[in-house]
Amino acid sequence: MSRKTARLTVDHLAELADPVRSCLFWELSPVDRARLDHDERIAEKESWLSTVLRDWGSCGRVVRLDGRTVGHIVYAPAARLPGAATLPTAPGSPDAIIAATAWVEPGLRRGGLGRLLVQAMAADLVERGHSAIEAYGDTRGQTTGCVLPAEFLGGVGFKTQRAHPTTPRMRMELRTALSWKDEVELALEKVWGVVRPTQKATRPIGSVRVASRD
Repeated sequence: MSRKTARLTVDHLAELADPVRSCLFWELSPVDRARLDHDERIAEKESWLSTVLRDWGSCGRVVRLDGRTVGHIVYAPAARLPGAATLPTAPGSPDAIIAATAWVEPGLRRGGLGRLLVQAMAADLVERGHSAIEAYGDTRGQTTGCVLPAEFLGGVGFKTQRAHPTTPRMRMELRTALSWKDEVELALEKVWGVVRPTQKATRPIGSVRVASRD
């Protein structure tokens, strides 16, 4: 099976299943979310994504399996994710981009797709000059919902930044996580189709070197 990552677009949202497609936990405050019905939530999600893509740039990745979207991850500056302010370990660190939520089709979980999404996110943020990612984990073992399981975050390289019984804030240092170097380069290859630095000129991005796209 062929699998690859791509930048999240509005068109990809239509391929995602509910409740993922209509989840506005991060994008709106609780009061604003409560005012919307299902169709309005979908429209608001599309509007949010369009606005962030225009004003900030890429804010998510999807993973596609044989041409079908089977998972996604969403990330953005905290100012673009007002729902995070309601969590007990908020606010996040001012230097960090927030990894809000991710989802993979249930039948395809534990096959490395979630890790691939995190790698693609890290590659994008390193390339854009960001130094860290933070995420709010859920320790209750839930497999649904809009908050990522803390166990998953720990498994892909996040460490606890601020402890909490149910919602710890977790962090990944992009420029000092040297063990990610090869994985970030691999993710860049999957996203852009570039070759290894030994075959093309390279330039440094923090502690990571990636192939130039000239």
